[in-house]
Amino acid sequence: MENTKEAVIEIKNLTKKYGKNVAVDSINFTVNRGEIVGFLGPNGAGKSTTMNMLTGYLSATSGSARIDGYNILSNPKEVKQMVGYLPEMPPLYMDMTVLEYLNFVYELKKVELSRNEHISEIIEMTRLGKVQGKLINNLSKGYKQRVGLAQALIGNPEVLILDEPTIGLDPMQIIEVREMIKKFGENRTVIISTHILQEVNAICDRVIIINKGKIVAEDTIEHITKKNGEESAFQLRVKSDEKVASSVLSRAHNLIEEFKAMSKHEQGMTDFIVYTKDGVDTRGEIIKFLVENNLEIVMMKPVEMTLEEVFIKVVNGSDKKLESGVKA
Repeated sequence: MENTKEAVIEIKNLTKKYGKNVAVDSINFTVNRGEIVGFLGPNGAGKSTTMNMLTGYLSATSGSARIDGYNILSNPKEVKQMVGYLPEMPPLYMDMTVLEYLNFVYELKKVELSRNEHISEIIEMTRLGKVQGKLINNLSKGYKQRVGLAQALIGNPEVLILDEPTIGLDPMQIIEVREMIKKFGENRTVIISTHILQEVNAICDRVIIINKGKIVAEDTIEHITKKNGEESAFQLRVKSDEKVASSVLSRAHNLIEEFKAMSKHEQGMTDFIVYTKDGVDTRGEIIKFLVENNLEIVMMKPVEMTLEEVFIKVVNGSDKKLESGVKA
């Protein structure tokens, strides 16, 4: 399936209230066909509530959600046929073997695909062949998670919604599950709800960050890290020792808010992180100032935030500068 700009998931003013508590507060977003989107947020931000509304497990207080044009509330049967869901706690029957369980899910979903061929294909995709005859209760956490992924794939759904798919797994199991999800995303639309930022960096095309029930950021990982870093800070390398360069930079107080010397790059060079005044890009004026003060510039480039730094920034609602920075 080619990745087009056709919206498969459309969320408009979706809200969920529990009495006076607003768990999800009038959120809006779309997910396009073929995208893998990370749905990020701290614990209690509204991630799982949103996922449960998308899959029809919870009804919304107001607003709407559509999957491939079908309203989740008014067309629940059609939506459930198109969505595969892995909740944070996979719905496994411990006294069944893997094969028995997948056959049970096949019947529960009323799948019309060839049973043996379809289940065999999913077992191969999720690498469950060696344990398909074993009781689920006797499987490791990693294999149980694979069984959870397998049940989400029964019926060959167009959309996969995965809530904390690697929680509780060891590093090797995490890598294996991530590889599977990337493979699934080649011909499906995937939303991954997680608070593990490495997860998003490893497999997602785009990120949506939710906090206190509201969406606070939404973009591709590349754009969101650039947007939050480039206007307020840049990395500067000058051909000078730290003392001389710091003296020059400190005199540019009308252009520079603060700066911090980094580790030495090489002999005779000093690197700085420089924050511009009021977050305005004044690099052109700073270059002119440094040249006029005989400071040779070797390199100047924007500082891109890591996804972790962006997450902290938008969740806290502030852009904190380096504590050890020197005021200009």
